[in-house]
Amino acid sequence: MESYKREFIKFLQDAGVLKFGDFTAKSGRKIPYFINAGDIKTGEQIAKLGEFYAKSYLEKVGNKRTVLYGPAYKGISIAVSSSIALSKNGLDVPFFFNRKEAKDHGEGGIFVGYVPKAGEEVVIVEDVITAGTAIRESMANLSSLEGVKVAATFVMVDRKEKGKGEKSAMAEVEEEFGFPVYSVVDVYDIIEYLEEDPANTENVERIKNYLSVNGAKA
Repeated sequence: MESYKREFIKFLQDAGVLKFGDFTAKSGRKIPYFINAGDIKTGEQIAKLGEFYAKSYLEKVGNKRTVLYGPAYKGISIAVSSSIALSKNGLDVPFFFNRKEAKDHGEGGIFVGYVPKAGEEVVIVEDVITAGTAIRESMANLSSLEGVKVAATFVMVDRKEKGKGEKSAMAEVEEEFGFPVYSVVDVYDIIEYLEEDPANTENVERIKNYLSVNGAKA
């Protein structure tokens, strides 16, 4: 495993973002582990997360200027920290996010921050994709921006789970909307990392059992 992946998984555990137990995902599935960017609570932690996203962005997109979109609520801090990290690498990109409810006074609308113009490209930054539900909500919001194209989505972890069919949710999103979805690590990286410590045997087995039922076939 690449060293940065090990560093990232350790960071997720140390920050309390990666948890093990019994959880219910937004998709309704009962899952044995949970990735929650909402558990990042300090300046140092969110700065570090932004650095990982910036590293992935520069590897996959390069120095191309796009607009970062952080879906409310967890994506907001990711978009802000990622844009700061990118600026420290010499790439100053604007960002914006949505409100859960449209504002009917002041500037109005559902978006806060830089609103992309026709011809500009947007990169969505999210925490995870389980069944693709949140991304489809984001695409519905972004569809109101005429002439704006989504170039890619970045997430922390590819859960490698089925979407609506047998393919992974990430693969389905890519096919449905025509843009790539990138992750810093995937669930099999997490399993490999956990297997290095025998104390994690139970969690590893529970994740493997879950994937045997809900894991994507492609």
